This record gives sequence, C-alpha cells and structure tokens, in this order.
Amino acid sequence: MLENVTSADTPTTTASFELNGIDHIRFCVGNAQQTAFYYTRAFGMSPTAYRGPEHGPCDHAEYVVEAGQVRFVLAGGARPGAPAARWAAEHGDGVSDIALDVPDVDAAYRRALAGGAVGLTAPHDLTDAYGTVRTAALGTYGELRHTLVDRSRYRGPFLPGYTARRGDPAARPLFHRIDHVVGCVEEGRMDHWVDFYRRAMDFTNMAEFVDGAITTDYSALMSKVVADDRRRVKLPLNEPAAGPRRSQIDEYLEYHVGPGVQHIALETPDILAATDALRAVGVDFLATPDTYYDDPGLRERIGRVRVPIEELKRRRVLVDRDEDGYLLQIFTRPLLDRPTFFVELIERHGCEGFGKGNFKALFEAVEREQAARGNL
Repeated sequence: MLENVTSADTPTTTASFELNGIDHIRFCVGNAQQTAFYYTRAFGMSPTAYRGPEHGPCDHAEYVVEAGQVRFVLAGGARPGAPAARWAAEHGDGVSDIALDVPDVDAAYRRALAGGAVGLTAPHDLTDAYGTVRTAALGTYGELRHTLVDRSRYRGPFLPGYTARRGDPAARPLFHRIDHVVGCVEEGRMDHWVDFYRRAMDFTNMAEFVDGAITTDYSALMSKVVADDRRRVKLPLNEPAAGPRRSQIDEYLEYHVGPGVQHIALETPDILAATDALRAVGVDFLATPDTYYDDPGLRERIGRVRVPIEELKRRRVLVDRDEDGYLLQIFTRPLLDRPTFFVELIERHGCEGFGKGNFKALFEAVEREQAARGNL
C-alpha cells in the first residue's frame, strides 16, 4: 500500500493550496451497473454520464450519478485484472478517490508535493469536443487518492470520453451536498495524517475528540477533523484507542484490509423526508433505543428544534446542539457485504459540529452490530 512520508526536511512554499470543494467521489465496486441502479433507485440519485468498453479501449465500466452537488463515480472492472476490480477484490466495494475541485491544478500539485505528498499522476490535460479538463492525482492514507480537477474549460457531461445519460426529470434529490467524509487509519497514525493535510494542503485541525471523548463500556476511538479554511472540505480521521474490546475502527481495518473511507455524510434539507424515502425502499438504519429519547436531560440539552422529539423517536433520528445551533443526524447500517461503508444523513441548523452529544448512543448502536457479527 502507498505510504506518504513527511519530515522536518520537507521543502516549504509560500503558495497556498486553493480549492473549491469536492468534485466527485469515486467508488471501486464489483458490479458498477448494479451499484448505479442501487444509488438511483434507493438514494434518488440521477444517472448523468457513462463510459465503458463500447466507447473505445477501456478496462472499466464507469457510471456517474448525481444529486444536487453530490457526484459519485461508480467504477467496475470490465476485464479481469482491471484496477477497479483488483481494488474491490482487496478492500470490498468502497471509496478509492476523494477528487478535489481546484482552480489551478499545477499550483495545487506543486504545493502538495512541497508539503510532503506523493504524486501519483502529474498534471495533464484531457480533451474532447466539449473542451479540456486539467487533472493530477495525489496519494494519501492507504490506497485512497485525491484527484485534482479543474473543469473550468469544459462543458461536457463529466470528463472527456464520457457520454451523457438522461436521468428522471421528476426525481427529487434527497440530499444536496457532501458534508464530510470520514476515514479510518491505524492506531498511532491519526496525528501523522492530520499533519500531512496541514503540510500538503493547508488544512487546519477543525475539531478533535480524544482522551475518552468517544468511548463506551467496551471500546474507544479517537478522532480529529481536518478542513480547508472555508470548510468546504471536511475530513474527520479516526483511529482505534485502547479499550476492553475491539473497537469499530479495528473491525473496519480488518475487513477493509487497511486504512480507507468509512462513511460519507450527506447534507439534506429534510432529514425526515429523506429517512422515510430510504426506509420505504429497504435501506436500514442503526437502531437507537427508546431510552435516548426518554431521557429528560435530552430535552433540556437540546431545547427547541423544528421537529418534535416524538417524531425523531419514531424515525430514530439523533439530535445535538452547540453554541451555534443544532443538527439532526441518522446513520445507515453498512451498505455492503463487508461492514466497511455506510452513509450518514445530516440536517444542519447553524451547528458546525459532528454530533458529539450523540457519540455514546451512536457507538453503542455500532457495537450491537459488531456483537451480532461476533466481532466486539
């Protein structure tokens, strides 16, 4: 696996790493056509672009699905031994690339290398009749990549070589943007990668949960959140911490065979409608016990929110508040055969946090799942 190295001798530069946000999330999967069908039918995303072997020499079938500003690229191997097929066989279906929209690929690439990043693909142009996309790629933890994308000179459906696909014009997106993407790394490596993002991409440590902040009677983990200065890209990083039993991060690292992305949080304008729609097509969510909602301290801590507690309880939606406002959140059960990837829905009302007040309830729910698999 790729391992980046930073050191005190890494050259520095005065140029900053400028970015506009997340361009797309690339998944490597065992069957891209069926995965695209799942995300369009279950999550209400629209198919917008496709590239496959019928478009010329290509080892992959790649389907692009979108909802609001959220863009997933689902890549499957069209030939034995294709890179996406190898990735999915090793790690299970999952995220292989968090692609970043940058205004200047060359400047961002130079800045990242000066800060200690490993370059995987040097800046180059991709061109077709719709224009030109400038792109490059960097390595980060495990086999995760950050592809840098500048599509300001392009008017095509996705990237050169892709053909447009028509979605359902009546489809109503359930979510509109990626709130954050959570990665899991080995014990003792979280601070290394926090420092990597600081040195290579000028990210700052937005929040941290250490020294028992995320713990249950059985397990614990530590987490720090790195983000760009405008908070358009937020990347929490988790590592296991010592506890009486194996944590969810230990289980993830085993099933995923190393570090990688554990879940994506999707911001929704209406978490009740989104949760109801997903449940109606068979998406399962983690169960929160009645005691969470019946605790008098919850109402005292949360105060007034737009949804009655009884409605949150009926759907098992969690609620938290900080000095800036409140949020509502809910987590699916793992979406894959391996328990390595799930989705969070989050509705924000001023709150910039990550639901710290819900950590205990959430991780106890995860532990119940672990126990059912015999991995707690």
